[in-house]
Amino acid sequence: MFRIIDFIKLLRFSAILTTVVSILSYQVLQHYWDNELPLIRVISITPWVSFFIIILLTTASTSRLFWKVLKYFNKSLYPDLNGGWEGEITTESDIIIKAKATIKQSLLKTEIILHTETSKSVTLETTPSLESGQYRLYYVYRSIPREPSRPPYTGSTIFDVRTKYENSTPILELSGFYFTDRKTIGRVRLEQKSNDVHIDVSFY
Repeated sequence: MFRIIDFIKLLRFSAILTTVVSILSYQVLQHYWDNELPLIRVISITPWVSFFIIILLTTASTSRLFWKVLKYFNKSLYPDLNGGWEGEITTESDIIIKAKATIKQSLLKTEIILHTETSKSVTLETTPSLESGQYRLYYVYRSIPREPSRPPYTGSTIFDVRTKYENSTPILELSGFYFTDRKTIGRVRLEQKSNDVHIDVSFY
């Protein structure tokens, strides 16, 4: 299964970084605090260093910074989808419905909350994928209608993740067909409008 980050390499990097930081911490403590500090004290420092590094890599804000640095050196890294999105849903009857969404993405998970004037969709499962050079996002959701008398339903979409250009400015785009357990199909297209994951995209 494709992952945004190669976790084998990430674990190796974390182990090496933990060792380096622990030794440097020991050297600093020995130089500025206690010249006789035994090397065995590194063992007591290491778990805390490891804990701190894990927190940094799994917290959304710091992992995005880490992601941005990696993206600078590796342009083929999976795109950062975090932010506010706008677009439309086209039903099988060719009815066009305006849609807005926020995407919160970390190294470990992706969450999409999609709003229209008549419903709100929440994430059940997402899986980033790279297939034949094309980035995709598998998305399973539960849609909750605005009208309480209408029951919720589930659906799925395979988004193609593309970059288009407007006036030489790159814009991320998600597009794909959706299928629901109500036997309905259609198409969804969204464009990234903001990097702010806290933007209000609700219609009601």
